[in-house]
Amino acid sequence: MTSSAVLPRRSAVAILLCVGALFAANHVAARLAFDDRAGLLLAIVCRSGLTLLVLAGFVLWQQPRLRLARGQARWQLVLGVLIALQSLCLYSAVARIPVALALLIGNTFPILLALLTWALGGSPPTRRASLLMGLILCGLILVLDLPAWLSAAGPAAPGWQAGIGFAFMAACAFACGLWITEHRLSSLPGAVRSLYTILIVFCGMLAAGAAGVVPGGMSPPSGGQGWAALATLSVLYATAFTVLFVFVPRLDMARNAPVMNIEPVASLLFGWLLLDQVFGGLQLLGGAVVLGGIVLLAYSRRH
Repeated sequence: MTSSAVLPRRSAVAILLCVGALFAANHVAARLAFDDRAGLLLAIVCRSGLTLLVLAGFVLWQQPRLRLARGQARWQLVLGVLIALQSLCLYSAVARIPVALALLIGNTFPILLALLTWALGGSPPTRRASLLMGLILCGLILVLDLPAWLSAAGPAAPGWQAGIGFAFMAACAFACGLWITEHRLSSLPGAVRSLYTILIVFCGMLAAGAAGVVPGGMSPPSGGQGWAALATLSVLYATAFTVLFVFVPRLDMARNAPVMNIEPVASLLFGWLLLDQVFGGLQLLGGAVVLGGIVLLAYSRRH
């Protein structure tokens, strides 16, 4: 891709802001579906199924070589399983705690990726990166309102502890997936890697539903709101994924990727408008600290 094909930064940022907002709206729609008793696995099956159809159309149009090189198949399988696990854990968190909180915790994956890379023989985090990681952790303490939570007799709401745990597990799974993408599948064309990953997620969720791994995982919604939310989250996710897939070669992601961190901010707004999820002033300050630290860490990693 030549530099002339790269979009102007204003256009690239606008596209990434829209994509981040679409992903945020997808999680809010998922919460509406879960509130109407839709199963977690059913939601992932719906969104991954529609995305798979759209992505398969692009792959048929581009006609890339689908055969994997020797040694890539097992890493592609692991990547697909990790992304399936990340999807399940993040939706499990969204079903239990405010959407913005789940996404803030889930978006700490850059810290985990930096530590994982270091542990597996890569360069250690720089002093600046280490300070930013500490800043992000301090912000999390504020946004989780840990002092008040620890001084109380129990969690702030049913499922609070589980929701935080699932969000952190989602961050861990995504960090591992990114490490595999960068260090084991970097030579694989993005279209092929994305197609196989979504296919594994789709088949994995269907298999988990058939085996009853998650109780009620394939339960249909109890009303029209749930079905509408399922349809909405599927369209939102497929649209965001497709736009990102089509435009990513022209978005100068090395420079503009931190813009995607608009997702927790957008989810905060959508959660307030549609779910009546409100944060206190100290939690909002903590969220701003976390988000700012993640953006600065992303730019530090780029440099």
